[in-house]
Amino acid sequence: MFKSKISKEEVNQMPISVFEGQITLVDELWQVKDAVAVLKQSAFLGVDTETKPSFTRGVHHKISLVQISSLEHCFLFRLNKIGFPKELADLLADEKIMKIGLALRDDFAGLNRIQKFKPANFVDIQSIAREYGILELGLQKVYALIFGHKISKSQQLTNWESTTLTEQQQRYAATDAWASLIIYMQLIHEEKLSKKQVDFLLAEANAAQIAQQQAAALLKANQV
Repeated sequence: MFKSKISKEEVNQMPISVFEGQITLVDELWQVKDAVAVLKQSAFLGVDTETKPSFTRGVHHKISLVQISSLEHCFLFRLNKIGFPKELADLLADEKIMKIGLALRDDFAGLNRIQKFKPANFVDIQSIAREYGILELGLQKVYALIFGHKISKSQQLTNWESTTLTEQQQRYAATDAWASLIIYMQLIHEEKLSKKQVDFLLAEANAAQIAQQQAAALLKANQV
């Protein structure tokens, strides 16, 4: 059974994991068909997206990058350069291939704003982690709880629409997609908790949160 929670400080003490497989950048339309053909050879794929950050209220950008990874090979589709090709949409809608990610509904909603499609056969890590006693929602913490390593988030707020993506950006993007995939592959080999066990963990977590809030309020009152 995994720990249900982990602190940021604990995560920061862990060694870093990165995707060490092959990374292929897809920034020309002619590359898409071959990339999708390779990915279709896998029954399970990790999926994630990146968007150029906005530091201005009310300003939002379209998804810049879709990264899709098998255990050994990750393809980075630069949507800001190639759009959202039909072959890529069809892959995400393929009922024969399972797609795994975290907060995938948000990713798919963003992609649907570019081109309408119906994603199929996908699993969101956030929707199943609780069944294994994990109450964290972020990819970094879920990964840390399962593997005892951390994945770096240092490139998260970089410019994903830069003319050239750096090696660090590419490795970061690939790692996020791959991490969701190996989290799922690990979880399916673990025993699920009963509903009673999950409810007990949730009650414990809620009680701890209330106690923490009360302690913080008391400390603030004493400082006045």
